[in-house]
Amino acid sequence: MIIPTREELLALRGAAHGLTLQGRRRANATLIGAHVSAQRGRGLEFQEVRPYTPGDDPRNIDWRVTARRGRPHTKLYHEERERPVWLLVDLQPGCFFGSRRQLKSALIVRAAALLAWVAILDGDRIGAVIANGTAAARILPARARLQGVLPLLEALLEVQPTAPGIPAPHSLADGLRAAARLIKPGSQLLALSDFCGLTEQDDSPWLPVARHNDIRLYWITDPLEERGLPAGRYRAGLPGRVMVLDGQRVRSAWREAWLVRERRLTRLSQRLAAPVIRLDTAAPVESTLRQALLDGSSAA
Repeated sequence: MIIPTREELLALRGAAHGLTLQGRRRANATLIGAHVSAQRGRGLEFQEVRPYTPGDDPRNIDWRVTARRGRPHTKLYHEERERPVWLLVDLQPGCFFGSRRQLKSALIVRAAALLAWVAILDGDRIGAVIANGTAAARILPARARLQGVLPLLEALLEVQPTAPGIPAPHSLADGLRAAARLIKPGSQLLALSDFCGLTEQDDSPWLPVARHNDIRLYWITDPLEERGLPAGRYRAGLPGRVMVLDGQRVRSAWREAWLVRERRLTRLSQRLAAPVIRLDTAAPVESTLRQALLDGSSAA
């Protein structure tokens, strides 16, 4: 299983052509039920304040300026030409795991790179919050074109785990707190994680962000997580913390842990009205993510 390289991430630009992150109407979930995500569109940017004229929307009256000048004034806005697209990338050490063609961490890096290319080719600005659970989240401001995507690719390569480590289930929550301070209304937030640390109470930090932004949840999975170990005895763990597992004896607990994670993610998806796109280590990201974006673009 090969860790992604700079050349590979640069080459993903070719796979991004013809794709878009903007649903034509409303994007249905590609995984869990029919949770519909309203596309909130590009944000509005303040332009100026001018005297109120008949026909102006009274909701845009600037009451402070009105009181100061003694006559009604209204705020004017214009649509942002480049929407901010933010990636929330969870590269905690527990993602250095995979039983098929690639590690979960490698799939996260590749998917984040492809989404970044799609965003800038679509005329949006791309920014990122990259968390690994062991240090402060890496923040990359939203920028357009290559100024946005190239530093992001470098950061993904630097932050990705390169060896097994102790899982940090708090990593996603740490990254979300950092992202919430940066994201302005009208943005899009694409969260990439295995959601291993999700709890029943984890929707509250997401709700204020979801209220004014478009959120999509990219669930990174591995077949072994869902199916459990086959019959037999296996050595598993971290260096210095190896244990022997009996596949048949642990399978029921293994499966229950998976179902708990799935239920919690389903609930979060429903609460946020955010689609969940499942990406599995057994399939190349170029095909699975491309199909998910094409389905989302044409969904009614």
